Amino acid sequence: MPTPHISAEIGRIAKTVLMPGDPLRAKKIAETYLDGPEIVTQVRGMLGYTGTYKGKPVSVMGSGMGMPSIGIYSHELFTEYGVENIIRMGSAGAYLADLNLYDVVLATSAWTESSYAHTMSGNDEKLAYPSEGLNKRLSESAQKLGLPLRTGAIHSCDVFYRQPWQGEDPPYWHGIRDRQGCVAVEMEGFALFHNAKALGKNAACLLTISDSLVTWEQTTSQDREKSFTGMMQIALGIL
Repeated sequence: MPTPHISAEIGRIAKTVLMPGDPLRAKKIAETYLDGPEIVTQVRGMLGYTGTYKGKPVSVMGSGMGMPSIGIYSHELFTEYGVENIIRMGSAGAYLADLNLYDVVLATSAWTESSYAHTMSGNDEKLAYPSEGLNKRLSESAQKLGLPLRTGAIHSCDVFYRQPWQGEDPPYWHGIRDRQGCVAVEMEGFALFHNAKALGKNAACLLTISDSLVTWEQTTSQDREKSFTGMMQIALGIL
């Protein structure tokens, strides 16, 4: 039966789900890349589609913003719909000067200050990992397509707008970059990785650099909706 947050009938969602944050990006991916895309869920405007790519079934669904949101959707997909693989396809802010706008990053781990894992399963670890097999397939896909792919740890943060702490110099993220080795920041990867590990499923996270905390360059929301084609091609390539 449908869940409180997903209205698709059982069997209407594929074993592999591509999961951008923005439901309009999910719509764009489905209409651009999939054959015969059908909308299977739209509860709260969180659009989900199922179609085929080169004959292989695949679903695309938005996750919303932040760990609580992707935590809900990924948990229901894994436990109620039999989904085996979720690939997050999101945007990120660069922590390194040599990460440029539109560069694609494959996360090798996600570090967080969040209490998501503790609250969800009593796990106090602050580091979560993607599925090695899924990451390997994504790396091979990028190589086959001739698309550059950076790899590295990411910072999954609960807060988008942060007040500087009194006397904070340099900015807080310098410490996260230097101590944790994080190359970029986003808001969902840790929860997805933790859910996948807790539930015995597979997860990966592909990110396109949408802005830089080093240079202050940034893309627009329209750019993020329409122009992040590299990571879409890499993700679809594993099918």
